[in-house]
Amino acid sequence: MACYCGREFSESELALIASLSTDPAHPTRAAIARATCERLGWVDALGRPKLMSARVALARMAADGLIVLPPPRHANNANGTWPLRLPPEESMLAPAPVVAALAELPALRLEPVITKAASASWNEAIARYHYLGYVPLSGAQRRYFVKAGAEVLALIGMGAAAWACKPRDDYIGWSPGARRAQLGLVVGNARFLVLPWVRVPNLASAALGLLARGIAEDWRAAYGFSPVLLETFVETPRFAGTSYRAANWIRVGATKGRGKLDRTHQNALAVKDVYCYPLTPAFRQRLRADRLPAGTGPRAGKAIVPGDPRHRVPNRTGAQG
Repeated sequence: MACYCGREFSESELALIASLSTDPAHPTRAAIARATCERLGWVDALGRPKLMSARVALARMAADGLIVLPPPRHANNANGTWPLRLPPEESMLAPAPVVAALAELPALRLEPVITKAASASWNEAIARYHYLGYVPLSGAQRRYFVKAGAEVLALIGMGAAAWACKPRDDYIGWSPGARRAQLGLVVGNARFLVLPWVRVPNLASAALGLLARGIAEDWRAAYGFSPVLLETFVETPRFAGTSYRAANWIRVGATKGRGKLDRTHQNALAVKDVYCYPLTPAFRQRLRADRLPAGTGPRAGKAIVPGDPRHRVPNRTGAQG
């Protein structure tokens, strides 16, 4: 048994995937991923094949020597990695100073990233201006521009929650079994960037308020279920978490500065404050259940959890202020 991207694969399933990866009928990684989803019934809550999760899982299986994959067709962006060098031309989001009071601007709105052009612009801005840079968000995900009129002021990225985080897990009070079953109902704020040329007091907390009010409905439209809790990690002392506290996020503790793969205590990571935001008063009741009630979360079965303890990069979020 092996676990990748939140799904456990039996020996027979791994053998099936290995055979698919060498079948001439599936000459590309995309084709192998699609065949894997079809043969294993790996779908989301809306019945759509989980192709991105499958692509990532297959790449990790290949890295672990379990299967052999054909070479990626696009070397610069294989398996979701970002090119190390950004193009020298001007940024897609041209810097234009915005210095104003929040009340002087048009009403803020969240604009989901939908088109390829919007996706390229979001990725490029994060790569250029976020201190952690760009990496593909893991699991189910949504990316947003925060706009006032036509002006982009900030960017938000939401993805899979951390597999394990003691302060968050203590705050919820769930068992390991409940965490395994319900982790998909927790969504991580993986990136939050106010563009460096924007000077608008209270913008960050206002944007977080928009997110809290809109993400449940947007997530349901995209994935067929609504999350019940948000989480984020604020690196200290780089940021103080002021905007999160102003937006009523709750500090539940701090990380130890160790990754889940650091078994020898040799690889120190930045210590981060852990913040959570309940989207429903009954979030603990929902998250403590060992099974998901029908119609309330990701499709039942093995593909419930959008994360894995051995193959996830822990707490690499970049919340601001």
